[in-house]
Amino acid sequence: MHMSDALLSPAVGGAFWAASAALIAYSAKKIAGEQDGMKTPLMGVLGAFVFAAQMINFTIPGTGSSGHIGGGLLLTVLLGPYRALLTLASVLVVQSLFFADGGLLALGCNIFNLAFFPAFIAYPFLYRVIAGQSLSTGRVAAASITAATAGLLMGAFSVVLQTTLSGISELPFGTFVLFMLPIHLAIGIVEGLVTMAVLVFVAKTEPSMLSLQPQPTGKPAFMLRAFIIAALAVGGVLSWFASSRPDGLEWSMAKVSGHEELEGREYPVHGILGSIQEKIAFLPDYGFRTTAEPTAEAMNSKDTPVNAGTTASGIAGSFLVLLLSGTAGMLLRKKTPAKKIVQ
Repeated sequence: MHMSDALLSPAVGGAFWAASAALIAYSAKKIAGEQDGMKTPLMGVLGAFVFAAQMINFTIPGTGSSGHIGGGLLLTVLLGPYRALLTLASVLVVQSLFFADGGLLALGCNIFNLAFFPAFIAYPFLYRVIAGQSLSTGRVAAASITAATAGLLMGAFSVVLQTTLSGISELPFGTFVLFMLPIHLAIGIVEGLVTMAVLVFVAKTEPSMLSLQPQPTGKPAFMLRAFIIAALAVGGVLSWFASSRPDGLEWSMAKVSGHEELEGREYPVHGILGSIQEKIAFLPDYGFRTTAEPTAEAMNSKDTPVNAGTTASGIAGSFLVLLLSGTAGMLLRKKTPAKKIVQ
């Protein structure tokens, strides 16, 4: 559900850049007032895991579409809303800058749609109400599926609103909604199941990670290693098997417009930002740069450089997110005041 610049006017894109920047600043301020060292290293590791997980598009049967998890609810449950927003923002910045996944003008919208709704709406008003203080599998499962689905649907509806407000594409509000919401309902249910599986594993392995109260006693070393290994395995290997079908947003646009390429007004800023992104992205579309068109034989071969490029993208992207979000957590981390020695 990463929006491209072609859907947005500069005014709408700029407004959501400002909104997301305000959310990031607010979250950073809140984190600076926390004293929870346990979650600081988890920001980098979980961010790397979510980056890798987003590379795996799964097929939605009977639709010709695919989807991938957003990871917002999972991050929020394990990190809290403020750290989750910063971590997911790090994922989206790395994707946009270095992999050309989501436009630069659309970056503010993507952060808002994928991070704000699960962190500040779905988590406090759905997940926490349903799950409560219990770590029972049933309540965690119900809370995960309900909140993850709701968060993704709110983000999908926000995409439609942002597109309509921009007024530069041929996508009418009513028809666009009728395609966007059902397909993202299906994607949201899958995300809920994935979130549930991870949280049930965490609840049985390191239940303190799901506590609402800070846990100052030690770091969950096993969980850190587990998520690092999972990020490398998912991004480096499992991503090879991602579906090549259009994701829910692309599929909805094609269904509404009748063709894959949208016709609409383009502003100079679109070309400028597109040129910048093209120069910065060293693994565009999660593959190596190429100047030649692939042959049919190469496209059908399992030994093409596509797998190597995907592996490189998964490992490089996970490392960059780990570095960015981990550094942010370290810089904002509140230090424990040193005890005075009484003579």
